Amino acid sequence: MLADDDNLYVVADGMGGHASGEVASRMAIDTLREFFRATASDPEATWPYKMDKARGYEENRLITGIKLANLRIYDAAQKDPGLHSMGTTVVGILVVEDGVLIGHVGDSRVYRIRDTIRQLTEDHSLLNDYIKMKRITPEEVDRFPHKNVIVRALGMKETVSVDILKEVPEVGDIFLLCSDGLNGMI
Repeated sequence: MLADDDNLYVVADGMGGHASGEVASRMAIDTLREFFRATASDPEATWPYKMDKARGYEENRLITGIKLANLRIYDAAQKDPGLHSMGTTVVGILVVEDGVLIGHVGDSRVYRIRDTIRQLTEDHSLLNDYIKMKRITPEEVDRFPHKNVIVRALGMKETVSVDILKEVPEVGDIFLLCSDGLNGMI
């Protein structure tokens, strides 16, 4: 849990070596927490990115918080050679009045458990790109040599594209946020 007062729940799975991955994931969580607290107490606060007028306030808030985390991780990695190539995946749920907003970058996922378990997010991975381009068998997926290659994560580039979707939960729904370490079991 990140910030229960803000109804924001996040999983960040660091990459780039043990210490660097932990630094990146901690930076993502801290940045999101700070941004959500600052924008909750001051709706007139200046944001580091322009709002997308096609999206609502809370969608923009989630996207902006993730983009800000990306920039901070990227800048820290550029300044400190010991943190070079650090990054993290991130997935977050923001509970809003009329549903839940899901924002994500990388291969950390959100599943909705209702009558069955349904994956809601789409991995930003080389394997997933390959699956979308070509129809491949489960055996080919098992033998794919680059299963763990992420094509989008926080800290990889100065800017990042954040996928966002909205779900309207039903009574009894459970949303499971997880890193790729749990994906195979599900």
